[in-house]
Amino acid sequence: MKTFVIGDIHGGLRALQAVMAKANPQSGDRLIFLGDYVDGWSQACELITCLIELRKHYTCVFIKGNHDAWCEEWLRNGTENQVWRFHGGKHTIESYELNHKERDLEHLGFFEQMPSYFMDEKNNLFVHAGFTSMHGPEKETYSTNYSWDRTLWETARTLNPGIPVDSPLYPQRLKHFNKIFIGHTPTTHYGSELPMKGGNLWNVDTGAAFRGPLTMMDVETEEYWQSDPVFTYYPGEQGRNDD
Repeated sequence: MKTFVIGDIHGGLRALQAVMAKANPQSGDRLIFLGDYVDGWSQACELITCLIELRKHYTCVFIKGNHDAWCEEWLRNGTENQVWRFHGGKHTIESYELNHKERDLEHLGFFEQMPSYFMDEKNNLFVHAGFTSMHGPEKETYSTNYSWDRTLWETARTLNPGIPVDSPLYPQRLKHFNKIFIGHTPTTHYGSELPMKGGNLWNVDTGAAFRGPLTMMDVETEEYWQSDPVFTYYPGEQGRNDD
């Protein structure tokens, strides 16, 4: 069994289909999605339906991102968070414009079941954004950090690659795990459309919500595959570029 990790999709169903075709996972392989399935391109609702169906063919883990938490709340009570709407939520609301109560309840249940992070049998951590506790994510004081924290990525990104793991200067948060995989902060913000690595941490959010591609990586080998820039699958749309 292979394990693949997939970065933030933001409603780009066609990009997911393209990158899955390239990576070619087999039935029974494990797919770990790092969150932010909605808010960006026009197929948020269709994407959630697709993810639910994927569970029939693969072992799937769906981490909850900050955008997913906003969408979950909206599906639960119909309240539109205006910050959410500004940051891509309007595209998600539009994708759900046809009222299908049974479908919406199924999607709500899907969001409610998402874990905040996942640790595999090889001591790899998968989390949407990060954690701040020096003792690991299990000891995190504020649960919102799993989907919002950027300090873990900033720490890893600026780490001197010459510092060995057993050095007291090596960040304690990174020492807990073999590898860490996150999304949340697009690598396109740093001028790259490729996954970026700092220490033992991989950031695989390659800007699919904006003008970058969607990335899927083999956790063991670190080989990765990318879709075309997601905006090319949605001519006439702006994604989150109009936020």
